[in-house]
Parts: sequence; structure tokens; C-alpha cells
Amino acid sequence: MATPTVKFTKLFINGEFVDSVSGKTFETVDPRTEEVIAEIAEATKEDVDIAVKAAREAFDCGPWPRMPGAERAKIMLKWAQLIEQNVEEIAALDTIDGGKLFSWCKAVDVPEACNILRYYAGAADKIHGNVFKTSRDLHLYSLMEPVGVVGHIIPWNFPTVMFFAKVAPALAAGCTMVIKPAEQTPLSALFYAHLAKLGGIPDGVLNVVPGFGSTAGAAISSHMDIDAVSFTGSTETGRKIMQAAALSNLKPVSLELGGKSPVLIFDDADIDKAVDLALFGILHNKGEICVAFSRVFVQEGIYDEFEKRVVEKAKTWVVGDPFDPKVQQGPQTSKAQFDKILSYIDHGKSEGATLLTGGKPVGNKGYYIEPTIFTNVKKEMLIEQEEIFGPVMTLSKFKTIDDAIKKANSSKYGLAAGIVTKNLDIANTVSRSIRAGIIWINCFFAFDIDCPFGGYKMSGFGRDYGLEALHKYLQVKSVATPIYNSAWL
Repeated sequence: MATPTVKFTKLFINGEFVDSVSGKTFETVDPRTEEVIAEIAEATKEDVDIAVKAAREAFDCGPWPRMPGAERAKIMLKWAQLIEQNVEEIAALDTIDGGKLFSWCKAVDVPEACNILRYYAGAADKIHGNVFKTSRDLHLYSLMEPVGVVGHIIPWNFPTVMFFAKVAPALAAGCTMVIKPAEQTPLSALFYAHLAKLGGIPDGVLNVVPGFGSTAGAAISSHMDIDAVSFTGSTETGRKIMQAAALSNLKPVSLELGGKSPVLIFDDADIDKAVDLALFGILHNKGEICVAFSRVFVQEGIYDEFEKRVVEKAKTWVVGDPFDPKVQQGPQTSKAQFDKILSYIDHGKSEGATLLTGGKPVGNKGYYIEPTIFTNVKKEMLIEQEEIFGPVMTLSKFKTIDDAIKKANSSKYGLAAGIVTKNLDIANTVSRSIRAGIIWINCFFAFDIDCPFGGYKMSGFGRDYGLEALHKYLQVKSVATPIYNSAWL
């Protein structure tokens, strides 16, 4: 696949690509080469205000929230069709912008975007309230109404999938929106905006404002005319968004935040399968994944053999150009993330953990890092407590089921967890004892559009996927009418 030509670099507001008010731009960089791909228009508060005004006009006066759900569905299905027709170009944009494997983007991420759109298109004409059997002379019913103008703040690790996980249910509900893609990965979001226009989404319904969190993101979070915010990203930023929402118009927020996910591997596990799961769980998407199996706990009966095999396999992992189909791991998304991961590796070594393999950059150009495994890790170490968001595994042993559960829950995060065992009783007991939003038994990254996903504890609240995500963008209104001389209530 040849490097794609970047066609869209401006803000998308009210159906048009426009320069920022300030005329400012920022660079988006190819993590393979460290070279600038394009200059992107930089949204600030003034641009967000214009985008919100367009979205408000589209919501208050435009056709989108007023058209039948079946008509919204037709447009969403058309958009999905257009995305399918451009799958290679979009996949290549996410590869050059975020260092993601081209083969994965083409086979999984972009098709998943289409699937998400189609799922919520199917729900758009099935939004309804209830009629209540009352104890008084009243006809009482509820309506499910779109919440209004929504602000979506998208992370950089899955720029395509997370774009649609937020945008699709909000569109199905009848909302209008302002979307801030991550400044590291804005290219595919702008391409999607172009295709949305071609697909028939009315002007003002979908606005895309690339920019930085401290300016554009802050303007969205604190805006008095945005009715709800959905965010995926770090816990630190999620806290700021929640504060801004509280200090402005008390808008509801949905936060899918950080993780430090454990995987518990029991003595009865197939060791080869467990090694494959543990490695894929930490190295998939170069470890830049909120649900990564960054803490691996192995029961002491098989620990030594597991350690030997997982280190051997990690040393064969292929790191390189994400366009190469043989490559298993591309570059980290940005220089900042590259430096942050290497800093955590240095912390691990200085705090006394044993480095079994990896720990160094790969090559002289690009943000590549070796698969890295630490053992002899103590609970209080930074690499055991904080989200690294890179290809760094900590490996520890446990004795009993209770010991495993205690270790799994010894984190401020609660996004995901894994269990590897052939024993159904162990799987049932442990899955109900770990405080996390999704538990994977003998698998990893087993998501489905119909299954809600989100966190416990400091991994946030609110759910993406499933009909629960649709309900985030709806609010309940109750309507009462007196009944006189009715034959029945």
C-alpha cells in the first residue's frame, strides 16, 4: 500500500471544511519516520463556539432530530457503504498517523466502524418510552428524547473504532455533535466527516474540530451550550472534564478511562495458549490499549515454565513498519508516548524489578520499542501501579485463588481482566470476584457491538457499545394527562 495523500486538513463545521479563526495549524507526525505528514487546522475556543452554534441550530431547527428514525437509519447505512468503498485509504491514514498495523486496520478497525454504524442504524427506529398503569385517573407515559448537542472527545489509540462507538449511537438517538479527535491522529476523523457529508448527514449535525485538549477539549467540556460529553482517554484528563462539566452547566459525562488490567493464569491452563494470550494481551496495538493485560499473574505450579516460554516468544515478536504484513508491532503513536514508556522502563529497573527481555528502542528512526517483560515486581512499584500504555508486561506469581483475586483487585483501575483456566468453578468464582467492567475467560479483546463496555473504580463510568450506549444520548420525559369518565385506567 502506497502512503496515502492527505486530502482533508481543515476543521469541518456546518458541512464545510474551514480554516481555524486564528489561522493556527499544528503538525501531525508519522511515527514510522518522525516526519511531518501534514499541517492541520488547530481549533481553539472560538472555533468550538462556532461549531457548537452550528450543532445547536441543527438540533433546535434542523431535520435530523425530527426525521423518523428509519430515515436517520438510511443515511447512516449510506455512510457505512461509503466507508467500505474507501477502506484501504482510511486504513492507511490510521497507519501513517498512529503507527497501527495496516492489515489490522483494513481487516478489523474500518469494517468494525461500518458494523457499529449499521447496528445503531438498526436501533434508530426502535426508540420508545412506556405507558404506565397508574393508580389514579391519569394517562401517564414516557418519551425517550435526544439529549441535544453532544461533545465527543476521541482517543488516539483507536481513532476509527472510538469515533464510531461514540458518534453512531448519538446519531441514532437524534443528537447533533462536536467531535474533537486526538491531536496525534486527526486524519481519519476528517475523512469520515467528508464521507458523512456525501452520505447525506445534514449540515451542522456532525462537526469535527481537531485541536489540543487544553484548548479545544477544555472548551467542549466547559461549554454552556453542550448538553453532554463522552470521553475516552486518561483518568487525569477525565477528572478535568468532570470538573469542567460540574462548574459549567452540570452536563452529564461518560468517561472510559485508564486501565491496569490483570490476567490470572492458573496451574491447569494450557501453557502455550496462556503464553499466546498474555503476549497478545500486552503487545496488541503496541500496548497502547486501555484493556491491555499489563499485569500477568501466574500460579506458582507453572510459573517457571511460563516465564521461560513467554520470554522466548517475546524475543521472536516482529517489530517494524506497520505496512509490512509480517510485522506484529508498529511504532508508538507519538514521541511523547515513546519517551513516557522508556521512562517507565527506567523506573522499573531503578526500583529493582528484574528485566527479562526488551527495554530498549528498536532502530534509529521511528518510535519503536522492544517487547518488554519485568519480573520480581513489588506492588508499590510505578510499573505495577500506573498505566504505562506500551509494550511492557509485569510478571508475578500467586499461590491460591484468594491470593490471585486479591492481587487482581489491588489497583485503582477496574477496566478489564483475564482468566486462563480449564476449571469452570475457578472461572465462575474469579470472574464474579474481580472488580472490572469486562472479564475475558480464555480469550482477550473479545468485544461485540451488542455487549456494553466500560469501567469500575477509576476506569470511569458509563458504557460504550450495546443499547446502553444509545441510552446515554437519550433522556426520559414523562407526560401526564387527566382521564375523565374512562371505562378503565
